[in-house]
Amino acid sequence: MRAAPLFLLTVWLSADFGLSARSSSCSYSPARWCSSEESAIQCGVVKQCLEANLTRSLHTDEPVRLELYYETLCPGCRGYLTQMLFPTWSMLQDILEVTLVPYGNAHETVVGQKYNFTCQHGEQECLGNMIETCLLNMAKSTAFQIIYCMESSTDVVHSAKSCVELYQPDLSWESIQSCVDGDQGNQLMHQNAMKTASLKPPHDYVPWVTINGEHTDELQKKAMDALMALVCTTYKGYKPEACGYGQSRRYKNYCHAE
Repeated sequence: MRAAPLFLLTVWLSADFGLSARSSSCSYSPARWCSSEESAIQCGVVKQCLEANLTRSLHTDEPVRLELYYETLCPGCRGYLTQMLFPTWSMLQDILEVTLVPYGNAHETVVGQKYNFTCQHGEQECLGNMIETCLLNMAKSTAFQIIYCMESSTDVVHSAKSCVELYQPDLSWESIQSCVDGDQGNQLMHQNAMKTASLKPPHDYVPWVTINGEHTDELQKKAMDALMALVCTTYKGYKPEACGYGQSRRYKNYCHAE
């Protein structure tokens, strides 16, 4: 959240005079609690939003850029995204910029005026990749939360609609379905295919991680073993408090390209 001075002053006065609403009356998803003065007051998180805004103002250096190349039904990808990447981003999002590229070990062919995709784990994975690709384009502020919700569930594809309703209820499922079934989704997935194909060195498994545009075996190992420590040491600016709380966990489950 980047709040204007007027917003900060108004929210501060509201908090000072006890005008914050109870969280039970909150109609906003957690990802949007600090999106405006109204949402912060209604959801009873005025103090937290002010503190978050103050903390973010200290982080003036460029954030660490992490790109994750993955596929939606790869067990190693799901484990890494839900158990390592998302929790780290949740605590370090002021200094960590994440880009998700759902494609992985898929293959692309041209059929007429469109692209056809085949995926390592079958048609359901291609559908999951397409849904998440459309979400990244249509739900920019909540896409990561929705995708985390999907990847954490027992059924990635069938949970998509309920995850959207939970994190961005104003985004209609029909609009997402239109993207998935139409030219927009086809072109967006083609972009993922091209971006994945342009990796240097080329990927030979997923999850595949780049840090500030670079991939090495050492960076991959650090990203898989202790991502929080990697982000905190890579970031050159003021370290957030969470950098003192990192714990190492290892993820070695890959889906190798066939």
